[in-house]
This record gives sequence, C-alpha cells and structure tokens, in this order.
Amino acid sequence: MRSLLAVFRPLSLLVTLVLSCLLAFTGCSPSQLKTQTAQVSQLVLLIPSNPNSFNYPLNQSPYSVFPFIYEGLLQENGITAELKPALAESWEISEDKRRITFTLRDNLKWSDGQPLTADDVIFTFQEVYLNQKIPTPIRDFLRIGTKGTFPSLKKLDALRVEFTVPEPFAPFLRYTGILPILPAHALRESVETTDAKDNLKFLSIWGTDTNPTEIIGNGPYRMIDYIPSQRVVFRRNPYYWRQDNQGNPQPYIERIVLQIIESDDNQLLRFRSGEIDSIQVKNDAFALLKREEKRGQYTIYNGGPRNGVQFVGFNLNQARNSQGKPFVEPIKSRWFNSLAFRQAVAYAIDRERMNTNIYQGLGKLQHSPIGMQSPYYFSPEEGLKVYNYNPQKAKQLLLEAGFQYNSQGQLLDGDGNLVKFTILVKSEEKSRIDTAVQIKEDLSKIGMQADLQVLSFNVVIKKLLFSRDWDCYVGAFEGGEVEPHLLFLFWYSGGSFHQFNQGPQPKQAPIKGWKVSSWEREIDRLFEAGAKELDVNKRKEIYAQFQQIVAEQLPVFFLVNPLSLQAVRNRVENVKFSALGGSLWNLYELKVNQN
Repeated sequence: MRSLLAVFRPLSLLVTLVLSCLLAFTGCSPSQLKTQTAQVSQLVLLIPSNPNSFNYPLNQSPYSVFPFIYEGLLQENGITAELKPALAESWEISEDKRRITFTLRDNLKWSDGQPLTADDVIFTFQEVYLNQKIPTPIRDFLRIGTKGTFPSLKKLDALRVEFTVPEPFAPFLRYTGILPILPAHALRESVETTDAKDNLKFLSIWGTDTNPTEIIGNGPYRMIDYIPSQRVVFRRNPYYWRQDNQGNPQPYIERIVLQIIESDDNQLLRFRSGEIDSIQVKNDAFALLKREEKRGQYTIYNGGPRNGVQFVGFNLNQARNSQGKPFVEPIKSRWFNSLAFRQAVAYAIDRERMNTNIYQGLGKLQHSPIGMQSPYYFSPEEGLKVYNYNPQKAKQLLLEAGFQYNSQGQLLDGDGNLVKFTILVKSEEKSRIDTAVQIKEDLSKIGMQADLQVLSFNVVIKKLLFSRDWDCYVGAFEGGEVEPHLLFLFWYSGGSFHQFNQGPQPKQAPIKGWKVSSWEREIDRLFEAGAKELDVNKRKEIYAQFQQIVAEQLPVFFLVNPLSLQAVRNRVENVKFSALGGSLWNLYELKVNQN
C-alpha cells in the first residue's frame, strides 16, 4: 500500500506502508491571500480523497491531516534519514541497548496552550498505542521478540521518559521517536470510560464529523475547517516550539489548504494554468511539463526511483467469515494458492512494455519487496530469483500443473472451470489503472480472463483488510529503505496489513479456517531475527533470505518502480526534495515569495 506517503513520510509509514498521498503545494492569487490588514502566506495542497478519521491511532488511510497537526519525539531527515531532535531535545541509549531515555524540550505546549510533558508521552504509549482495547496497527510495530512482548515506560521527571525493552530491538528508536505524541488532557477521559456497548469512547471520539477546531495537536499547524470532498484548512500553530537561528517562529507559512481533488487531469490542468505551485509529475505528463518548465517558472526535481514498490497479488486467504462464507470462492482459491499459477502470472506480465508505455521509460523494473535504493536490497546479480517476460514458460507451467486449454485458447482448470477472476485497483491513480489494464491484456495471452474493479482507495482498503472479498489486487507499499522492519505489518502473518492472507484482527468479527503457510512462518521468523540483530551486515543476510522467499513463493509479484519527480515553482523557497522525504518533509522551513 502506498502513503502513505503523505506529507511527512515517517508518520505515514507506520500506518499505511503501501499508502501515499499524491500531494502538491500551491500558492493562491493575491486576492486569496489578503486578510483585512495584510497578505497571509498560504500553500494549497492536493489529496485525492477525504481523510477517514481525525483520530490518529484509528486511521486506516494515507489521506490524512496528521502530519500537519502532530509531531513525535524525533524527526527523520528527508535527505539522509538521520534521526533529529523534535519534541525531545535529546536521547540516551544504555550500554545493554535495552533502555532509551528521552528528554523533552522545556516549555512545550499543545495547540490549545496547555503544557506538553512526560505525562503525555506515558499516556500516548501506555493508554493508547499499547491499549488492547484500541484496534490500532501501531501496536504491532511495538511488539518485541518471538513472544511479542511490549516495551515498558517509566516517567523519570516532568521532562524525561525511559523506555525499556526485553531484548535489543534494532528499529525501536526510530519507531518510538517518530510516532506522534497525543494530548492526555484532551483524550484521557475517552480511554477511561465506555459507551452503552462497553466500547471505549476513544473509538468514537474525533471522527471526521468533529468540529476541526476541537482537535488538539502539537505540530506546526492546527486544523480550523473541513468540508468533505472540498478542503481541509490549517492555520499556523502559535504554540509550536520550533524557531530558526534568528529566533523567528516557524513554520513561516501561515495557512495550509488541502484541496480534495480526485482527478489527475484536473490537478494537472490547475498546475498548467498557473494556480498550483507544485505537483507530482506523472510519467505520462513528464514530456509536456518538461517543455513548459522555463515558461512556467518551475523546476522538475528527480529524486531517483520512488520509495516502496508496486505489485500485483492474489488473495490467498482460505478462511470463511463469521457467517461461514469463504472470502474467496473455493475454485478460485485453489488457483491462487497454486505456486505454479502464481509463477505463470509472473512470467506472463510484460514489465518492459509497462515501463515503456505507462511510465514513458521513466522507471526501473522492481524484483524485491525492499526498494532498490535500500542498503538492504538483495539484487538479481546477488542471486535473487527473477521472472523475465516469458509467456510460453507461463503456459508450460500451467499445463504441468493440470490446467488445460479449450479450442478457443481459454484456460481451464483440471475440472474444466474457466479461469476467470477480478482485478481490484484504486481509482485515484491513472497509472495504477493503466497497469491493471495491461495486466489484464497480458494474462489474456495465456488464456486467463480478468475483469477490472476500479474503486476509491478508502473502499479498496475496506475490501482488503475488513471484508476480504477480493481476488487480485494491483497495489503498492512503502517502507524498508531505511528500516526493513517498517514492512513488518505487511509481511508478518498476524500483521494488520497482511492483506494477501489477512488473519483474525481485534474488534473484527471472528473468522474460521484461517491457514498460515510454512513460508509465511519462516518470514515471521526472519523478521523477528532481523529486529533483534544490531549488526548491519548480519541484518543484510537475514533480509536477503526474506527477499528470496518472497521471490520464490510470489505472494505478490513486483512491477515497475517509477522515478520520483516533482515540479515546484521557483517562488516556493527552501525546497529540499528527495524520494525519501518528498517535497514537504521540511515544511517548517518553506517560504512563498509573494513578489
């Protein structure tokens, strides 16, 4: 799933690894910027769908408000991925690597002016993230070791909190550091009281129907307005802690507007008309935008291959819902759970044609669940199994597995059933839809019939992770470039985002007959080993084994990784674009030249 990528990558990764917002920032006309007394600096950002919650731990979508209104103890540098102080001015790791002590900045405040102290950190982790009554995927990130033990916390004083883990856990500093800290004074009552159905009131607090001004944060902005399917408006948080070297308060930009626009074409139209200051450059628009670069007074930045990967995968879930209905029709399930079937699909997809036609050659073939820019990437040259386009080999594998062809060239299984299924894809990204269309065409050449189901991403997420009623999915996920364990929720068999074989989840109706394969268990073991190993070279060996298992078993097959391209008008200052951090990781430093 792709985020999140959202505005600030680290926050998004912890929730939606394969989820990303297609954000672009804009500068409005002078008439829009004026207040009664003076101009107000403003950026307008684009997202393709509504946020689905204002309650961070319950969020299931990359299209969120949280990067603007929340901050963690630490910040990830968008260029180097180095961890930097944020709410915490410093941290200290014990010699045995089992204790981390964070020291908060003095005089921190929430957006309502209330003090932010160690009590808020304790509350955030103990009462929310680690609360078993709150169904949040964040808890999975904080499980440590084979027993899944959680960290313990201790308040040392008003500004210091000590985290203790049962064993060394390599990702722990990054995880605890970048998770948002939540306001205890605003949310404590909701985690201590229940409704008539004995559910915590926290589960229904701060939905998107809440008055935005009631949402309390600690980030650079606070929310002041939300109109569904139109916009979200933020104003600079006057209590935000950050200042520049001259003592000027940051962020510099007074107001942020998130405009909710689904259509890629409409976004491009607005950029070319001069209204938008920045836009993610899709491959099919690159040549046009490059020609207009000088006249439009913008620069197209190339950050190299995008973070994360794009893939196609089948629903391997053999379980039934609480009413006894299989998530996947049993006939289809037998196909999808056949390794030969999945291998045939991999050989049948022409990724070179995909790169040429859909991405205009502005991409690279991806072979692994870990991005090729990662130091943990295991390459084909090092021995990773690959599937180059070979439709004849695909047919041979199918025939050897008991499939057959009728006189019309249609593929049948051993019982004479026509091989036909549905490919699910989100509606907000044209290149993703084009990819699904080509996959449909490629598979027709080996006799498979596929229908497309194009739905909004929020609906797609519900199908993948809740109703589980899907056949095949063209998707993406992010993470693993800096810390491979960020992929944990997707690959761990019990993970909240283990979409190709989603198991039982808290607060969901029970399922029956869920099966976990031996190779999934082995991936679990490798992730557990990689998390506790602090030696970088040994971790590389562990994650190489993981990548090889994925290549051999093909729960998902990787496609093309496009280049990360962003067009930014020259009047937007201090942009530090990278594939890792995007355009807005240093939002507090950005300025708009209004001359």
